[in-house]
Amino acid sequence: MSEAPHNGDAPDKSAMAAQIDVKARRKLAARRRGTPGVWFGLGTMGLIGWSVAVPTLLGAALGSWLDARYPGTHSWTLALLVAGLVLGCFNAWRWVAKEERAMHAYAEKDTDADT
Repeated sequence: MSEAPHNGDAPDKSAMAAQIDVKARRKLAARRRGTPGVWFGLGTMGLIGWSVAVPTLLGAALGSWLDARYPGTHSWTLALLVAGLVLGCFNAWRWVAKEERAMHAYAEKDTDADT
């Protein structure tokens, strides 16, 4: 004796099939793109590192110059070093967020092209 399918089962199965289809398309798109190599990862880390290091060092250098020219009770070197660090971290965060958005847009475009 076979039971008749419940009316509530059909939408659940089609929704699950759609989710499986989306995941399969993403996996196929990722295989077509290939995985980025070690050099890509090292280059990305280097770019992020330099985007933090350069403003920090520039802030420290400017602060040192200001301390030599205009001595005071507060250290320009420390203040501008921290300001450069904050600016560098903000730049790195902004760049990583932009790259993440671009990757998601590329993945969406890839799955839309398969349909």
